Amino acid sequence: MKRLLFLATILMCATFTQAQQQMPFPFQGGKDVMMTFFKENVVLPKALKDKKATGTAVIKFTADPKGAIQKIVVYYADDYSIAMPFIEALKKSDKKWIIFDGEKVHDFIISCTINLTPGNATAAVQKQVYESYNQRKPIFASNPIPLDMATLLPAIITTY
Repeated sequence: MKRLLFLATILMCATFTQAQQQMPFPFQGGKDVMMTFFKENVVLPKALKDKKATGTAVIKFTADPKGAIQKIVVYYADDYSIAMPFIEALKKSDKKWIIFDGEKVHDFIISCTINLTPGNATAAVQKQVYESYNQRKPIFASNPIPLDMATLLPAIITTY
């Protein structure tokens, strides 16, 4: 009896078990197209370059079934000025996002970083980077924001 019950359990598990379904990349054209899009559309303001600003911003945005961006939330940013070029690029990506069938909206989280080219690290540049670092005003989410079903996208790294 125990063997029969064990065998029935194994057969039921084998019948109803499915392999994990492959999810398409949520940007039209795939990861490489998304990285190229951000590389071409993240425009760093001259003021940001002049003060040798570096830093990171973590941004959550929501897309609807048509791929349109409905809202953008900054979870963290080393400074407001660092988040803005990435927010502007996100706005240009409207209608390029793909969400799962049957969902009304889907959340995405993207980490964005601005770096200096390593070859430019003279003493004067290092001093400017340090001054920029000391003057920045970080943005933090002040209260917990539910993540629900969010997709973490590859990091966008911009170097100037």
